[in-house]
Amino acid sequence: MARALLISPPYFIFFIFLIFSYAIIPAFGEEYSYVKRVNPKKMKILKEKLSHFRLYWHDIVSGSNPTSIQVVKPVKNSSTFFGSINMIDNPLTIGPKLSSKLVGKAQGFYSSAGQEEFGLLMVMNFVFIDGKYNGSTFTVLGRNKVLSKVREMEVIGYVQAKTYMFNSTGDATVEYNAYVKHY
Repeated sequence: MARALLISPPYFIFFIFLIFSYAIIPAFGEEYSYVKRVNPKKMKILKEKLSHFRLYWHDIVSGSNPTSIQVVKPVKNSSTFFGSINMIDNPLTIGPKLSSKLVGKAQGFYSSAGQEEFGLLMVMNFVFIDGKYNGSTFTVLGRNKVLSKVREMEVIGYVQAKTYMFNSTGDATVEYNAYVKHY
């Protein structure tokens, strides 16, 4: 008759733990070998700040020098222009008038992404060309429910858009209030 090897429960649990630990540790070590802890003081990383950017975004689709052009037409019979895509290189100014001081450009695209409700997918970089932030950028990404008075979109921080002006030619001026964390 065969004899069973009896091990007390605490030793058996410890034995199983050792087997699994031996099998798992190399896998975790290998999987996370590309990640290292960094001492911020040694890298001289500055203290994190929160800045408020108040800018006016000018979407010019009319005239001889548009800053927003349609590159994909919407599907037929769509009341929301579903599927249309516009590439943009829109001026960013400090005031609502296009003639106010230019401080940057909004470069990217927007696409009509809603079939039942008019909503845009916004993907754009705010590129600064003046002042303290000359050469700096931040990216805005998210849903823009255009017919709402105030909309929220994602940035590393927070951005809020309010339509300042929209005319019959399709040109628009939108106030952007962005709260950005940076160093």
